[in-house]
Amino acid sequence: QVHVVESGGGLVQAGGSLRLSCAASGIIFSINTMGWYRQAPGKQRELVARITSSGNTIYADSVKGRFTISRDNAKNTVYLQMNSLKPEDTAVYYCNPTTTWGTPSGSWGQGTQVTVSS
Repeated sequence: QVHVVESGGGLVQAGGSLRLSCAASGIIFSINTMGWYRQAPGKQRELVARITSSGNTIYADSVKGRFTISRDNAKNTVYLQMNSLKPEDTAVYYCNPTTTWGTPSGSWGQGTQVTVSS
């Protein structure tokens, strides 16, 4: 069973940066596409970035040019570098193995809260 642990969230001013980490276990990490999702209060969870086993990346339009997803297969960890943060980026961020169609395929972790103040 997939187990993920997200970390790195916090409170930051608009324009600031944060780096999120997600450690995964229970899967063959290196062959899985991994995704970062977020859920803001009152909104549905959305996929913001994903990275394939070969390192190809896809971003939601709302974060393109500001967020960078990366992975370290030796550490079974996926990262999300978030720059130029905006108040609308405030959400709980989650990671999950992700299908080719951009849907989550594992169990959800606790997530990590990101709050961007204006």
